[in-house]
Amino acid sequence: MSGESRHRAEVIVVGAGSAGAALARRVADAGRDVLVVEAGPHRDEPAVDDPSRMHELWDSPLDWAFRTVPQEHAQDRRLHLPRGRVVGGSHALNAMIWVRGNPADYDHWASLGNKGWSWREVEPVFARIDGLGTGEPGTLDVLTGYEPDPVHRSIVAAAQQAGVPFNVDYNGVRQDGASYMQFTIRDRRRLTTARAYLTPVLGSGVTLVPNANVRRLLLEGRRCVGVEWDRDGIAERAYADEVVVCAGAIGSPVLLMRSGIGDADALGGGTAAVHLPGVGRNLQDHWLVPVIASVDRTPTFSPGLPYTQSHLFWRSRPGLPVPDLQPIHFGVPLYEPWMDGPPDGVSLMAGLVRPASRGEIRLAADPWDEPLIDPRVLSDGADLEALAAAVRLCQEIVAAPELRGTWGARELYPGRLAESTDVLHSYIRRSVLTYHHQAGTCAMGVDDGAVVDPELRVHGVEGLRVADASVMPVIPTGNTNAPAIMIAEKAADLLTGQVTASAGSA
Repeated sequence: MSGESRHRAEVIVVGAGSAGAALARRVADAGRDVLVVEAGPHRDEPAVDDPSRMHELWDSPLDWAFRTVPQEHAQDRRLHLPRGRVVGGSHALNAMIWVRGNPADYDHWASLGNKGWSWREVEPVFARIDGLGTGEPGTLDVLTGYEPDPVHRSIVAAAQQAGVPFNVDYNGVRQDGASYMQFTIRDRRRLTTARAYLTPVLGSGVTLVPNANVRRLLLEGRRCVGVEWDRDGIAERAYADEVVVCAGAIGSPVLLMRSGIGDADALGGGTAAVHLPGVGRNLQDHWLVPVIASVDRTPTFSPGLPYTQSHLFWRSRPGLPVPDLQPIHFGVPLYEPWMDGPPDGVSLMAGLVRPASRGEIRLAADPWDEPLIDPRVLSDGADLEALAAAVRLCQEIVAAPELRGTWGARELYPGRLAESTDVLHSYIRRSVLTYHHQAGTCAMGVDDGAVVDPELRVHGVEGLRVADASVMPVIPTGNTNAPAIMIAEKAADLLTGQVTASAGSA
């Protein structure tokens, strides 16, 4: 690198994804000068805008395309973990599904010593974002009440025939049941926090630096004073009163470790500026296993909607206090590379959303190489049993009269690969894949394993916070995008010392 450019702001935000874009906006609303540094480009992409083209974005230049280390309990496969490398972050690559989570999730966070994070305290923040139940619009449009495509009407009807009741609003008083999804879509286009929050204020209190690979946080003793990045071969630095890392559950711990914040033994003695052993640990994710059926007529889809429009929340066994399963349904067959089948089909992806397995992220021997991501999928046998129950439920839905009679549905996978429990377990190990919800690697808490405190300040470092899915001490019951944005809004409240915009503000 040659040359050096310097910048100054009151607040630096690392990452312009779901959390970073929302945080930057709210801090700017409070009158602070904000600099946002993002690794990816800032440009319009037709495949991002079109809700039906999500799968085109995976392994594209807009995807970090992380791979795990070989997974011992998943036939030594290296699993693909798509993460957005673009202004908009993973909100630009995901299925746009809006799930607040279960109230018990946040009450559990509070019970771990995280004062201010109970459901009673975070529900108003969600309402500020989405406007649901308030009668007023939020900053993010959440699409509800649309006309689902016929195949999804049939899937929901089949779920009811299999014993899962219909639930009109899984973000309402009850989460359990089969539902049509709620989406962050506006005018048939994907609506990211970058588009809803960030773009309207660029140049008015917020400066965006795209295509900037952040290399490290700048520390003076135990205070973070800025950020260093590389753009077009030129080293650039920015200094600020406060730095907030919003690089996601993979990027945030990696940046901390590359800056000398983490487990001193793992980082190698003298390279550790701050010993914080929890950095990169507590990695959690939700998991999917495909149940695929052929159909005898081609499903049709409405413009402006994704191929997935229905899902359900259910419990793998009686007595569980909250749902642990969230199968997600696609009106197309999502074959794994080793699978074969006709072009017309449906995929009921058996989903586990309260996993017991925990993993970690470590730096490679060369810290600038890809990080070593080890979610240890299925390392806890309880996850295998819960996913087996989810697969069985999806098989019952495929076999229900509505899908069989209306669509001629015929199960292809697992099919005979589920004839016994042992065979089904082998199928799960062979086909399990991410639900795209990594979390927990900079966990919030007051114990020795925590990375940030309940105000999201990094333990032992002044002027530094983390605000994204990495701070979740326990992964929520459902898609993590909405909770990540809630965390960003809370972080803005904490950073500015004021309550930010109410529902209806834009």
